[in-house]
Amino acid sequence: MYHDFNYEATLASSLRAQWKLDDVLREDQDLDFSRNMMPESLARTAAIESLNPFEQRILNHISAHQYLSIFGIVEEFILPFVVDHARPHLHGDDWRVRAILNFAGEEAKHIQLFKRFHAAFVRGFPVECQMIGPSEAIGAEILKHDPLAVGLVILMIEWMSQQHYLGSIRDDGDIDPLFKSLLKNHWMEEAQHAKLDTLIVDALAVGRTEEEIQGAVDEFFEIGAFLDAGLKQQATFNLDALEKAIGRELEDREAIEAQQHQAARWTYIGSGMVHERFVSTLESLSQNAAARIAEAAPIFS
Repeated sequence: MYHDFNYEATLASSLRAQWKLDDVLREDQDLDFSRNMMPESLARTAAIESLNPFEQRILNHISAHQYLSIFGIVEEFILPFVVDHARPHLHGDDWRVRAILNFAGEEAKHIQLFKRFHAAFVRGFPVECQMIGPSEAIGAEILKHDPLAVGLVILMIEWMSQQHYLGSIRDDGDIDPLFKSLLKNHWMEEAQHAKLDTLIVDALAVGRTEEEIQGAVDEFFEIGAFLDAGLKQQATFNLDALEKAIGRELEDREAIEAQQHQAARWTYIGSGMVHERFVSTLESLSQNAAARIAEAAPIFS
């Protein structure tokens, strides 16, 4: 076996790791806009030489707003996917049902968490930051695909959030402590969700032929292309907000837009595609599937 995850142990770990919304951010708390919120390895704003340090920090904040909004969108399509997966098993393995329903409950809490942080961001940021959406339409487009393809996308995202905290945020002492707390607490519960989604993907793959698995990978790429187009549009919206916030037009806007789109590609797609746990799941399904996704991964680096 490529993992030793099971529903009973994962539920126990999840219950130990649980937190309440007010443990992370009270409704009356404000973010610290004098500091960066996203680590440089994800935001990639300090590398833009045509922006001064103040402008780089403003764009970093806009990148943080993007993070709040993108994960809010993601949680909203994960929730119905998990609930739909739980329904056929309500009269089966009790541990499986409890673990999946707890998974769904925590995803609902995460939606509330990102909304609370978004409200705090809007209170403190000087201009409106437009977002792709609406989230319901994005979710509907993703959920219309093969459940195995959707499960793989969600698994990629969950392992991706692990990489964000462990690889970029945990040791970054320069970012706003409240935003860092958001990412830490999200990581704590998503660590268990990634295990559960691994089990869900395993179940969805049972009995699939190689041809059917490759078809699911085709749809995985369709979802990825859809998300990537959204990230490209979001880069445009982000620079609209930056120009409003700093009161000038960017002379090299096209180059910055391309650079920020690539940063988002890594943050929301690439860092998950190369995560060793995600790769391990792919290899367990099909060596061809793993090879196809590995070949595409550098595009999103």
